[in-house]
Amino acid sequence: MNLEAFGWNSFFQNAFAPHEQEGREPARVILEHKHLYRVVSRHGELLADLAGKLTWNAVRREDYPAVGDWVVIQARPEEQRATIHAVLPRRSKFSRKAAWTTMDEQIVAANVDTVLLVSALNHNFNLRRIERYLVLAWESGANPVIVLNKADLCPDVTQKVRETEAVAIGVPIHAVSAETGEGLSQLIPYLTPGKTVALLGSSGVGKSTLVNRLMGRDLQAVQAAREKDDRGRHTTTHRELIATPYGGLIIDTPGMRELQLWEVSDGFTDAFADIEEWAAQCRFRDCGHEAEPGCAVRAAVEAGELDPARLANYRKLLREQAYLERKVDPQAMREEKEKWKKIHRQLRRSRKQQ
Repeated sequence: MNLEAFGWNSFFQNAFAPHEQEGREPARVILEHKHLYRVVSRHGELLADLAGKLTWNAVRREDYPAVGDWVVIQARPEEQRATIHAVLPRRSKFSRKAAWTTMDEQIVAANVDTVLLVSALNHNFNLRRIERYLVLAWESGANPVIVLNKADLCPDVTQKVRETEAVAIGVPIHAVSAETGEGLSQLIPYLTPGKTVALLGSSGVGKSTLVNRLMGRDLQAVQAAREKDDRGRHTTTHRELIATPYGGLIIDTPGMRELQLWEVSDGFTDAFADIEEWAAQCRFRDCGHEAEPGCAVRAAVEAGELDPARLANYRKLLREQAYLERKVDPQAMREEKEKWKKIHRQLRRSRKQQ
């Protein structure tokens, strides 16, 4: 198995070098089960579990492997099994706050080169949602690209593209139809050999149909969105890394109706570069852009240069991030304490055995 075809490069090779002396091998996670992982290695696909030491030292969910991760394994090819001993450093990761939990990070995809943010040109079209996805995409370290799907259902595609350009400054935008195949050739350049693309978007935007079209066969199940509101159902139920005919790799993800932020300080600067630029011209450094004198952001709104809805969403996301930071910091301290408790318990056991 050629690991370079799955994205192996000098960055990962350098990180792996210390483990090579232990007789271990690199592999990439292509599918995550409940307590097992499917990885691809030089032996082909293997079913892998976690080493006890890795589980013992893990404090947060980000310490565990995610789809797209490169990991260090001890392979047992005769059994088609392996044990994962470590996760190599990530070049990029798309994270969100895990749904239905208090404060926990969920890594949606790791080591991604390009994030295709898929939105539908029907009732599902929502500029505020696109802004939210962009914040997380910029923070991930991957390059965001917006895909406006279902162009065949939209009477004015050009207008929708213009509206999207206004909130996605400098981001490539492609209007396509996965149903008819229109415009899909625009996405192929992102799937060059060894490159990884992640498809992200809410339910019903047509990600699975896009994957099927790009693969040239029905790989993912497809369900129609409800006619009354175009709300989709979760067709994809798990994340999986798939090799495409073009040499690149795709990570299809389940639709996410709940997409809460997770550590996105730099993402704001990129996703709201226009507002950040105006804010730098405000009279007061801590301007809240409400009724303060000399507010350049409010002046831009009054001059018609900034959409009030975009400013409102900017404020909303900032409040959400501030709330997250207040909650995460105490939890991080508790997790660090728990980590050292584990270490001390382990040391005590070792002393008793001596």
